[in-house]
Formats: sequence, structure tokens, C-alpha cells
Amino acid sequence: MSGAGHNYLAHGERSSLSTRAALASVGSALFLIALKSYAAAQTGSVAMLGSLADSALDLLASLVTLFGVRVAAQPADHDHRFGHGKAEALVALAQVFIIGVSAAAIAARSVQRLLHGELTSRAGLGMGVSLIAIFVTLALTTYQARVVRSTGSLAIATDKLHYQSDLLLNGAVIVALALEQYLHLRGADAVFGLILAAWLALGAYRSLSHALSQLMDREWPQEQRDAFLETARAYPELAGLHDLRTRSSGTHRFVQFHVWVPGDWTVREAHDRMDRVEEALQVRFPDTEILMHLDPEGHTDRETMLPSRITEQAR
Repeated sequence: MSGAGHNYLAHGERSSLSTRAALASVGSALFLIALKSYAAAQTGSVAMLGSLADSALDLLASLVTLFGVRVAAQPADHDHRFGHGKAEALVALAQVFIIGVSAAAIAARSVQRLLHGELTSRAGLGMGVSLIAIFVTLALTTYQARVVRSTGSLAIATDKLHYQSDLLLNGAVIVALALEQYLHLRGADAVFGLILAAWLALGAYRSLSHALSQLMDREWPQEQRDAFLETARAYPELAGLHDLRTRSSGTHRFVQFHVWVPGDWTVREAHDRMDRVEEALQVRFPDTEILMHLDPEGHTDRETMLPSRITEQAR
């Protein structure tokens, strides 16, 4: 966890990067819609119409993403004391629905094409437009990948999935047009469309899993928990760490735990010692809210307590 790039960016900087990435995806979608509309009108290609519809869905998803990252960037307020980070997970759910609709539409178009077997015209124009779309999409997804590495944004990561599918879709359009126009192989684009629809459905399932994990306050991945516990071992004051709980909300993380302290410490001494430890941990784990509860050594106040020593907790 401590080695992840996005841990070293301030909240405002991460929000700014996510917003710029969302705006870039909106602009790219608008450009591709205009380009593919012209190509679809000129070629009459069903595959190109499918690509156009997919870009329209991408535009809708990008607008939803832009809204989500802006809401998630808002600081905690009186009514949302834990911030607005879960807006990204809600946006991801909306995107999953859009991806699912896109996959179903592509599959339906592919089946229709297989049944009717129409051929397209002006393959050169369609292939040229698809090559331009690939170049634009590749530039966008490369930028989005950099933003995701820096911010950990779930919404941008899910949005990138749409445009990654566009790379395959545009490639499929090129191959389909070439096979049908020059080799006269009917149904080539339909086969590619069915494969792409299956790939989209798999991506939607994975995105759904990540979104639900945040909304259901799932624990951090094991490697992140291990990284936090490994860091905590450097502080003798945390030798009695127990009842560790973690969750994430957007790009913000929360960790809370109980820790045993000697019974002869005064309240002031315990506070001062743990305050210094918390400040040190905060440097190692920025944008992670750390909440400690102090217990007299050996004290337990829950029957359902997790393992009671930091060395056991790491198991």
C-alpha cells in the first residue's frame, strides 16, 4: 500500500487529475461520435453503426464519470462526515449498466448481421476512420492509465474500460470490412462483434465487483492490510494492536483499531505517545483516516474481537 503512487498525492491534486481525465474522455467521445456518424452515413456499415452506438454510450458514461468524480472530490461536510468518496462507486455501478447495455446491443447486432448477411461499401473510408479512432482512443486510455496509477480512481478506471473496448471494436471493424470487402467473407464482423460483447460483459462483471466492495465497506486487499501492519510493527507503542478494521471510500481510506497501553500510563501520556505515532503513520499513509482506541493492557470489550496481537493480526 505504501508503495502505490496515488498515496503520495494530496486529495486536491488527485481530484484535479481525475476531473481532467473525465473531461478528456468527454471531448474524445464527442470527436469520435462526429467522425463515426460521417463514416456510417457514407458506408452504410452495420459494424460502423455499432461502433457509433458504442461511442454514444461512452459519451454518456464519461458524463456520468465527470459528475461522479466532481462529487467525490467534495470534502467532508456536516451531513457527510466521511466525505463523498462513495459517489465514485455509485458512478461505477451506472457505468456497469451502460457497459452491459453496450454488450447486449453489440451481440444483438452481430446476430442480426449473421442472419441477414449484408455486405458494406466503401471499406477504405470505414477503415481509415477506424484507424483515426484507434489513435485517439489509445492516446486517451494511456492518459487515463496514468491518472489511475496516480489517483486510484475507481470511476476513471471503469471509464477506461469503455475506451479499451473501443480499441478492440475499431480493430474488429477494420478486420471485418477488409474480410468482407476484399475477401468476400460474409459474417466476419458479426463474429468479432460477439467476441467483443463477451469481453465487455466480463469487464462489466469485474467493475461491478469492485464497486460493490466499496459500497459494502469490504476490508482492504490483504496486501494493503499487510503493508499497514508491517509499518505498525516499527512502533513499540502499537505492539498490542488488535481489532483492526479497514474500508475505502473512493480514493480515501479508513483504518481503525484498538491498542493496549500500560495501565499505569496517565491519560496525557497515552495521548501524547499515540499522537506522535499517528502523525508518523499519517506521513506513510496519506489520505488515510486513522482512528485509535486505547485499552488498558489485557482488556477486551467484545466477545467477537479479532486476534489480539499485532503478530497474530497479520496472519
